[in-house]
Amino acid sequence: MISRQRYPFLLAASTGLLFALVSRFLFDDHLGARAGGLLTVSFLLLVPMALGAITAHFIPGGRTFWRLCGAPWLTVLLFILTTLLFNLEGLICLIIIGPVFFVLASMGAVVYVRIADLLPPRRDKTLVVAAFAVLPFVAITIENRFDNPDSFRRVENTVVINAPAAVVWQHIIRVAPIRAADLGHSLIDDIGFPRPIEATLTREGVGGVRHATFERGVEFIETVDEWHSLKRLSFSIIPNTTTIPPTTFDEHVIVGGRFFDVLRGTYELRPAGPGRTLLVLHSQQRLSTHLNWYAGLWTGFVMSEIQGRILGVLKRRCELK
Repeated sequence: MISRQRYPFLLAASTGLLFALVSRFLFDDHLGARAGGLLTVSFLLLVPMALGAITAHFIPGGRTFWRLCGAPWLTVLLFILTTLLFNLEGLICLIIIGPVFFVLASMGAVVYVRIADLLPPRRDKTLVVAAFAVLPFVAITIENRFDNPDSFRRVENTVVINAPAAVVWQHIIRVAPIRAADLGHSLIDDIGFPRPIEATLTREGVGGVRHATFERGVEFIETVDEWHSLKRLSFSIIPNTTTIPPTTFDEHVIVGGRFFDVLRGTYELRPAGPGRTLLVLHSQQRLSTHLNWYAGLWTGFVMSEIQGRILGVLKRRCELK
């Protein structure tokens, strides 16, 4: 049995959860299809604010911690767990939207309470919370009129290897099979990114084709367009979509998809003292969302983690006596 005192909290959480789920389906399948579905300002910023306002609306009291933070956070957590339970979104997407939803849900609750406090005590606050709930759906009609801007970003990692350039060069033009134990554990393993396996090369020199393979059937075709022996290896990157199962990546983060792509990769070898080499690995990515500044934080982290782990493997192999 639920006591009457708990009814408002149950109503607040269930109403907020229902609003978030309905918004998720509408934005992903219909309203936000042109602008980017869940990767829109309207969904990522305005929906959690509305969720926070709805939660605060049904909870009595003043500016308490539970009303402004606890209940909105609990509702966001219920939303995330529900989408995971029913496999509505991949873990990586939920990790990306989680921080935004938690912060903005509290912000929505605070703004709602401040506005409600300006009204006479007996005045109905329904119109205020209704305005919060309607705003994301009004905003998406405007957002749909604008194309997603492209943002090109570079991620760079470096490592100093106690081996001459000639040794390092032989290890980067072709990368022998990598075991999971060679890479060690990383957060990106836990959120579902496949580990790198190996990179082959059809022939040395410009025009050679590398096939970089990852777990779960992920393969990238890398065509060499710069070959400066012992100094620089650069190549374009195209995902082999025929080998990548549709379940490997979430549709919002698939490489080569509408929102994200890796365009180029480059290895550079620089002297770092007698018998030592500075190995630089950098890549270029394309982001195409209305929130490139935020998405770039996550793609930058993931790419840096992947590149850093590969450099770690190369360093250990080059330094083997």
